[in-house]
Amino acid sequence: MRIAVVGTGSLGTVVGAMLTRGGLDVSMVDANQEHVAAMRQKGSKVVGRLDITQQVRAVTPEGMEGIYDLVIYLVKAFCDEQALPQVLPHLGEDSVLLTLQNGIPEEKVASFIGRERTLGGTVMWAAELLEPGVSRMTTDPDQMDYDIGELDGRVSERIRRVKSVLDHAGTAHITENLQGLRWTKLLLNVGGSGISTVLGVAGGEIFDHDKATDAVIHIMIETILTARALGVNMEPIRGVDMGVILDIARQDMGNLRDLLRNTASDFRDAKASMLQDLEKGLPCEVESINGYLAEMASKAGVPAPVNDQVTQMIREIQDGKRAYRFSNLDLLELPPLSIYF
Repeated sequence: MRIAVVGTGSLGTVVGAMLTRGGLDVSMVDANQEHVAAMRQKGSKVVGRLDITQQVRAVTPEGMEGIYDLVIYLVKAFCDEQALPQVLPHLGEDSVLLTLQNGIPEEKVASFIGRERTLGGTVMWAAELLEPGVSRMTTDPDQMDYDIGELDGRVSERIRRVKSVLDHAGTAHITENLQGLRWTKLLLNVGGSGISTVLGVAGGEIFDHDKATDAVIHIMIETILTARALGVNMEPIRGVDMGVILDIARQDMGNLRDLLRNTASDFRDAKASMLQDLEKGLPCEVESINGYLAEMASKAGVPAPVNDQVTQMIREIQDGKRAYRFSNLDLLELPPLSIYF
């Protein structure tokens, strides 16, 4: 099986290295020429909670050759219009593309390459690209989980084959409810990653502060209520049902803070990918994450005032009108939970 990992940022650098280390035929594809050159010369280096250096085959999109049986797609959403047309000529009739992007990207991806070739999934671990060719794992290797599935929920032979590939870079689980899992991952991104980006900190500094944790909780509630209004059946998060989260919120915010801190304890060192991009002076995926929730909540008629504030702040940071700093927390207005229930 010929495999291309397209978009080798913080996560793709790790995935490509581990798949190659597992003996698979992998090409790592990225538009950043400096990053590609570093991987060619020194290998793909992973530090932090995983320590490996792996010689890899790394190319820019122009260097892709022939047909790939599997494309693992980790490109930033705002680059899809450029990246997907570059990938399309390298997809055969039986090729599949697995999008592991943030947000809810499957329909957009399918519009470029066809629904029959499109698979989706979520990544439930975190990393940070330190420099060209070097990614730092901020999650323990035994927590490197993926949830992958067909758009129609079938447990097909090809999704089983993709699972066997990803199992070389962690543990993949096949889902029959891809949309529900996508919204569960969106909940993590709009809440934890959104607040991380606005405050300019990693997860630990959020969860050590009550108001910051409460801001995450408000956005989580806004996400759950929006999904319900849209008819999406969200999957549990670390075994915790969404209805349980709402019930605890109604009863005791202190208990919900404790639950969130325990559930997300392995993300204490994780820094939002949006924040990583902004620190490098790059655009971020706010429109695919917090902006997407803002749009969906508005369509569904669900109040989402905290996410709306966070979305606006991230846009202002991206436009150079605001800095990411912890004092932004003072500007966030958290309404009483009664507005949701």
